[in-house]
Amino acid sequence: MKLHELLLRKISRLNSSTPNPHHIRIPPLSTAKLLDIITTSNPMEPALENVAPVLLPAVVNSVLKEIKNPQLGFRFFVWAARRRNFRLWVSFDFIVDMLVEENGFELYWKTLEQLKGCGISIPSDAFTVLIAGYRKVKMGEKAVEAFGRMYNDFDCKPDLHAYNVVLHVMVEKEVILLALAIYSVMLKSNCAPNCATYTTLIDGLCKSGKTEDALRLFDEMTLRGIQPNRITYTAILSGLCQAKRADEAGRLFNTMISSGCSPDQITYYALLDGFCKLGEFDKAFTLSRFLKKDGCVLGIKAYSSLIDGLFRARMFKEAHELFQKMSEENITPDLILYTIMIRGLSDAGRVKDAWNLLRLMTERGVAPDTYCYNTLIKGFCDMGLLAKAKSLKLEISKHDCFPDTFTHTILICGMCKNGLVGEAREIFNEMEKVGCLPSVVTFNALIDGLCKVGELEEAHLLFYKMEVGRNPSLFLRLSQGQNRVLDSASLQTMVERLCDSGALLKAYKLLKQLADSGVLPNISTYNILINCFSKAGNINGAFKLFKELQLKGHLPDSVTYATLIDGLQRVDREEDAFVVFEQMMKKGCTPSSSVYKSLMTWSCRRKKVSVACSIWMKYLMSLPGREEEAIKAAEEYFERGELDKAVRGLLEWESKFVDFDSAPYTILLIGLCQAGKSDEALKVFSILVEWGINVSAPSCVTLIRSLCIEHNLDQAINVFCYTMEKGFMLKRCCCNELLQCLLTQGKPYNAMDLLKKMNYEGYNLDALLYHNTKVLLRSQWRTQKTENVSLR
Repeated sequence: MKLHELLLRKISRLNSSTPNPHHIRIPPLSTAKLLDIITTSNPMEPALENVAPVLLPAVVNSVLKEIKNPQLGFRFFVWAARRRNFRLWVSFDFIVDMLVEENGFELYWKTLEQLKGCGISIPSDAFTVLIAGYRKVKMGEKAVEAFGRMYNDFDCKPDLHAYNVVLHVMVEKEVILLALAIYSVMLKSNCAPNCATYTTLIDGLCKSGKTEDALRLFDEMTLRGIQPNRITYTAILSGLCQAKRADEAGRLFNTMISSGCSPDQITYYALLDGFCKLGEFDKAFTLSRFLKKDGCVLGIKAYSSLIDGLFRARMFKEAHELFQKMSEENITPDLILYTIMIRGLSDAGRVKDAWNLLRLMTERGVAPDTYCYNTLIKGFCDMGLLAKAKSLKLEISKHDCFPDTFTHTILICGMCKNGLVGEAREIFNEMEKVGCLPSVVTFNALIDGLCKVGELEEAHLLFYKMEVGRNPSLFLRLSQGQNRVLDSASLQTMVERLCDSGALLKAYKLLKQLADSGVLPNISTYNILINCFSKAGNINGAFKLFKELQLKGHLPDSVTYATLIDGLQRVDREEDAFVVFEQMMKKGCTPSSSVYKSLMTWSCRRKKVSVACSIWMKYLMSLPGREEEAIKAAEEYFERGELDKAVRGLLEWESKFVDFDSAPYTILLIGLCQAGKSDEALKVFSILVEWGINVSAPSCVTLIRSLCIEHNLDQAINVFCYTMEKGFMLKRCCCNELLQCLLTQGKPYNAMDLLKKMNYEGYNLDALLYHNTKVLLRSQWRTQKTENVSLR
């Protein structure tokens, strides 16, 4: 008689006898005895059921570690997973480790098929561990397939843990639409979500830029009575900061603390990083001081966020000082921080220092990765040092890295920016040969480069190649059996329908194809081409593209409308430009300041200064927090011709705002000059100087020329002197025009005095002066010499 049968008889006798008055304790089954049952019983399940009452979870876990035959181990785990009292996460982790070994997944599936053939029900946990295994080896498609087969092929209803693990996979693989569809299925099947479910989805939505959706889900979570934990708060705080909603992030942080949920270092760092990216340095440094008071040591992550934020705000000196301070505190920079420093130095134009830092980090044993090299390559391209940038591309492979799509895109942008479109085209053609597929940014860069050198036809051909080449919309058409392109709302509906019908894997493949291709023309592509057609005077071609982008499911943005408006103005269709402007607002697209400024500029060029002023007033009324009464008062001053009062009133009111923009004042100044109203332009100039607002060099040039035409040379000299005080170096034509006016209109001494000042301020007079100006100066010099002789 076998050992396990003897044990079963003893157990049955004990169970059938009368209650033991002395409470005799039945000893638990040992690991060795349980192993014997597993290896000798076929099938093992009936024998295991008999000994289940005397099994301890620790013994189950011990057996899984000691069992030699993986298939027997998997089968035993599936049996144990049916009983909640045997659930140990250690066992789950151990099975995951077994799965990722050679042939592990294959043997596990074979085991599941055997159990299905024997009519043995398979619990949800058996699939949860399988999905977790695929997640560990980053095989998202296989994880989704396992989840789909769970209820399609094995009639196994997923429980909360299975849903949560597969949602993690989908968020990691950036298929948030599918995660939301699965969440919908979960609710329909009456499986109540928990904090982990919501946290996963909220994190995914925030990372994909859907902050509003994340906040709605956050509200839904609290309405269900589920308390957010530290990780949930951290995810939503990061999302709010990413969406540039720092005030809301601060308020939520306070809510988190008041609700009794203590932030940890990760939460603090997430908020600190958000404040830094938004340029909210007062809040960032206040938070860092609070961290120190709370006993937290500012680590490398905190320093990296602060230095990165300072560089982004172009506070180069402060960033470098903080880097030095960090070194003094014996915090060793890592690859991320070195990359931040290299990017910051490159942005400051200090590419030589960035290059030296790359060499220093290598010497210190920190190997640069492709992203680090890309940062420096961009720095060299921005400075026009293209040969150096190309040599760095070749150097990447020395550190077991490879140039990627971003490397090639940066070089293509650099080449196009410097007019080397032929070389950019060669790099583009090489990309696929080395396994780098061009992204939408790559296409946009080359299309823009081709447009700028006038190769409009080739740019248009590249646009169609982009659309047809690896176009996922073709897959969408095939999947629906329809000849149409789906917008995002239709896509979401389609994914939900596929999930409801059990075609989960099909939905995943569809979304991954969309995500991985990334070469559909986006709104930026259309804007580049519309701008190109508009500048070429082909406004009909621009409008055709405008209609096409809407048919393809894109919404025109402020840049699209601004480009069309500018194009219509170029071909003298002013009325149509204002019609498009009105249409833009009716469609709910808020015009940016550049749209208003473009309309103002064109109205000024047509000498319609009053129209430009009314556009300006309309722009001011569109801004949040502006006082209607102040704008109306300025309008009345303009109507009465009291320009100086209107400008002073607006400056007094507008200067209170952080987002004050001096450009409309500059446009008005230039417009008055173009309309021949140099006296009024001079008033605007004087008021701007009085208020400490810098008047740009081009505005000064326009005003000087206008004053010269009006023979107001004393004021023209004053404006020229203002440019020298500000360190502007004006172009030859303006300088010579003013000097010639002074020399020919009876002000030679003023001309001589101005020349002395120009020489002192660093003007190269020999190279600057035209031949005619030099002739006039010699003539004046001879006249002065003759006068001096006659006086003697």
